[in-house]
Amino acid sequence: MAVKIRLQRHGKKNFAFFHIVVADSRAPRDGRTIEQLGSYNPNTNPATIILNSERALAWLKVGAEPTLVCRRILSYEGVLLRHHLDGGVAKGALTQAEADKKWNDWKAQRDAKIEAKKSGLVMAAVEKRKAAKAEETKVNEARAEAIAKKAEALAAEAAAKAAEEAQAAAAETAAEEAPAEA
Repeated sequence: MAVKIRLQRHGKKNFAFFHIVVADSRAPRDGRTIEQLGSYNPNTNPATIILNSERALAWLKVGAEPTLVCRRILSYEGVLLRHHLDGGVAKGALTQAEADKKWNDWKAQRDAKIEAKKSGLVMAAVEKRKAAKAEETKVNEARAEAIAKKAEALAAEAAAKAAEEAQAAAAETAAEEAPAEA
C-alpha cells in the first residue's frame, strides 16, 4: 500500500484551510485517512501550521511520501531536517549530540526569522495607520481652511451688503430731506 502525507481540504469557498493527513494514495482527496498529523491555515499572515512533528517523522521513517506542498510544510517545520539528521546518526556520520545541536541552532534561527516577520508586519501596520492619520489631518486642515475662507467671504459679502444698504438708506433720507427744504 502506497502511503502519502498530503492535505485534506476543509472550510468555505475562497477561505479554505487544510488538515495534514496520512492516507492511502488511492483514496480520494477528502476521503478516508489513516491518521491526522495537523492542520495548515494559509489565510493568516504568516500561515498557521499546527503539526505533530514526532508522528510525521515516524511516518517518514516507514516510507510515507509527502506531496509537494506537504514537503514544503514539513521542511518549514524542520521535520525533513530532523529526518536527515537521524539518517546521519544511523550511518555514524555524526553523533546524536551533534545532531541535536544542529537541530536546536536551526530551530532558534527559524523562530527568530518568524518573530522578525511578525514584528515587521506589526510595525508596517503602525506606520500605515500613522500615514493615514497624517493624511486625514491634512485633509481636515484643508477643509477647515476652505470653510474659514468661505465664512470670511460670506462675512465680507454681508458687510458690503450692509454698507450698501446703509448707503442707500442715507441717500434715501437725504433725498427725502432735500424736497422738504425746497
